[in-house]
Amino acid sequence: MNIEPHPIKIRDLIAGYVDDAEGGVVGYDGKLNIRPPYQREFVYQPAQRDEVIQTVFKNYPLNVFYWIVSEDGSFELLDGQQRTVSISQYAAGEFSIDLNGNRKAFQNLTADEREKFLDYELLVYFCTDGEESEKLGWFEIINTAGEKLTRQELLNAIYTGPWLTDAKSKFSKTGGAAYGLADKYLTGQPIRQAYLETALKWISKGDIADYMSAHQKDADAGELWTYFRDVIHWVEDMFPTYRSEMKGQPWGPLYDDFHDQAIDPAVIGAEVDLLMEDDEIDAKKGIYPYVLSRDEKYLSLRQFTSAQRRTAYEKQKHRCANGTKCKTVGNKDGQMVFEFASMDADHIKPWSKGGKTTAENCQMLCIACNRSKGSL
Repeated sequence: MNIEPHPIKIRDLIAGYVDDAEGGVVGYDGKLNIRPPYQREFVYQPAQRDEVIQTVFKNYPLNVFYWIVSEDGSFELLDGQQRTVSISQYAAGEFSIDLNGNRKAFQNLTADEREKFLDYELLVYFCTDGEESEKLGWFEIINTAGEKLTRQELLNAIYTGPWLTDAKSKFSKTGGAAYGLADKYLTGQPIRQAYLETALKWISKGDIADYMSAHQKDADAGELWTYFRDVIHWVEDMFPTYRSEMKGQPWGPLYDDFHDQAIDPAVIGAEVDLLMEDDEIDAKKGIYPYVLSRDEKYLSLRQFTSAQRRTAYEKQKHRCANGTKCKTVGNKDGQMVFEFASMDADHIKPWSKGGKTTAENCQMLCIACNRSKGSL
C-alpha cells in the first residue's frame, strides 16, 4: 500500500464544509468524506475540541491525518475525524475558545489571527492501492489511540462502494429501516455499525471481511437486507410474545439451523412461559436457544452448593455413586476412593425430568462417570 504525505492547509480543508448530521460530513470542496453517512458520531468533549484549536493557534503539530484515496479521486477520512470536525466547526463559528485571555469565535478573530488559523498546515497521509488485508493491518496500527474505530468501521473503510453505501443506508441510521424493524432484538448503536456488523456476521457465518470483499462491487445490499428481514420475521412468527431476554440473541444462526423445521410456535411458546418461571434456570436468555436446540448448556442450571456437594461426598464414603459401574479405569469393584476435587456433583434425577437442585437429589460422580452420563 502506498502512503504518501500531503500537507493540507486548514483553508483548503474547510472549503465546502457541510455537516448533515447522520447524513454525513464533507469538506475539501466536497472531495473529502469526513464522516461517511451514518458511520460514527462526533464524540469529542468540549475540552478536547478546544485543545485542538489551541494547538493550531500555538502552531504546535497535531497528530497526522490519514485519508483513503477512492477510485474516483475523492477521499474518505480514515483517521483524524474528531480533529477535522473540531477544526471545521470552529471555522463555521459553532463555538469559541479562550485566546490570550479572551473568548473568541472564528468570526471574532482579527485579520492576522484568522490568516494564521487558515494557513496552518495539517500533515495528511494519502493511502492508496494495497491488498485489503494490508490495508486492514495498517488501519489497525494507526487506530491504537484516541477515539478508536470499531472493527466494522475499519472494514467499512476498506470495502467502500455502492454495496456499502446501500447497506449503511439501511443498517447504520438511527431510526432507519433496520432500527425500525429489529431494534428490540439487537444490541449496540446503529451509527457505530453494530446493526450492520450483526447482520453481516449472521449471513457470513462470521466471515464478515470475506462477505464484504465478495459483494463490494454489487449495486446494492439487497441479499443482506432480504436475509435480515427473513430472520426477524421468523423470530416474530416463532416467538410472538416479546420479552427483554430476546434482545441480543444469535437469531441468525438459530434461523439457519431451525427455520426449515416443523416447530409449533404455540407449543414452544407455552414451554418458554413455564421455563421463565423455573427457578432452576439461572440464564433466562438461554431459554430461547434451548427450546430450539434442546442443549442445556444455554440454561446455566442452578448448581449444588459446596455444602451439598461435601455432604454427598461424605455419605458416599468418598466413592463414586456409580459403584461397580464406575467408568474410572481400575475401579471395577467400586471401592476406589477419590479426592473431593476429583469428583463432580450430579443430579440423581435430571433437571429435564423434573429433578431439583436439592441435597436429596445430589450425588457425587467421578469425573469419568459424570462426563459419560447423559440425561438418562
